[in-house]
Amino acid sequence: MIKNIFKLLRPSQWIKNGVVLAGLIFAGKARDISLAEKAILVMLAFCLLSSAVYIINDIFDRRRDKIHPLKKDRPIASGKISIKLAWVLAFIIAFGGLLLTFKISTATLYVSLSYLALNILYTILLKNVVIIDVMTIAAGFVLRALAGAVAINVEFSGWLLNTTFVLALFLGLGKRRHEIIFLQKEAISHRKILEKYSPYLLDQLIGVVTASTVITYLFYTLSSEVQAKLHTNFLFVTIPFVIYGIFRYLYLVHKEEQGGSPTTLLLTDRPLLLDVVLWFASIITILYIL
Repeated sequence: MIKNIFKLLRPSQWIKNGVVLAGLIFAGKARDISLAEKAILVMLAFCLLSSAVYIINDIFDRRRDKIHPLKKDRPIASGKISIKLAWVLAFIIAFGGLLLTFKISTATLYVSLSYLALNILYTILLKNVVIIDVMTIAAGFVLRALAGAVAINVEFSGWLLNTTFVLALFLGLGKRRHEIIFLQKEAISHRKILEKYSPYLLDQLIGVVTASTVITYLFYTLSSEVQAKLHTNFLFVTIPFVIYGIFRYLYLVHKEEQGGSPTTLLLTDRPLLLDVVLWFASIITILYIL
C-alpha cells in the first residue's frame, strides 16, 4: 500500500517545482540563509500541492487511463488504491501544502491557492478547451515561480515570468504532439482534447513558442534593468545553452518521437541533462562568483 501511495504522489515530477527557486537564484539572494529556507519551504509546499493535483487528476481520468498503454498501471486506474482513499490523501496533502505557505505569508498562500484552484479547474473543465488547456499548464509554472518570489519578497522580472510561461507552453505543446503520434487511433479515447489538435497544427504552434522562448530569454539577459539589478552584463553567455536545449528537445520530439514526459527526458537524455547542468552552472558562476 505504501508503495502505491508513493507512486500516486509522482515524486519524479517534483523536479518541476524547482521553478519555485527561480526568484531566489535570479535575484542574487541565494546566499541569504533565511530567504533560502523560505524558498525551499515553498518548494516543498508545491511538491505537496502538485501531488494533490496529480491525485485529483488521476481520479477524474481513471477510466481513460485504464486504456492507456502506460498509465493503466497507475494506482487508481489499476484499482490498487480506492477512490475514497485517494480523495482523503488529496485533501490531507493539499491542506499540508497550503499550511506551509500560510506560515510564510498570506501573499504566498494566495498564490498557492490560485495554483490549486487553477489546476482543479483544469482537471474539471479547462483540459477540454483547445489551446486553453496547454496555456493553463503553462500558467501553473508561472504561479510556481511567482510564489517563490512573493515568499522572499523580491521583484520578479517580467521577462523572466514571460520566459517561464512560453517555455512551459513549448513543453506542453511538445507533449501533446507526442501523445497524438504515440497513441494514434487511441489518442482521442485517452484524452478528448486531442481530437482538436493535429501534428501539423502543433508543429505550427511549437514554431511560434520556440521563437518566443528564445526572444524573451534574450531580452531578459540583455535588459538594462536586469543588468543593473544583478550587477552583471554577462547573462547573455547563457543564451547558447537555452538555444541548444530547445533544439535538442525538438530533435527528441520530431526524430526520436519522445516528449511524453519532459521531466523523464531531462533525467534520461544525457545531452539535454548536461546542457541544463552547464546552463545552471553558468548562472551560478555569473551571479555568485564573478
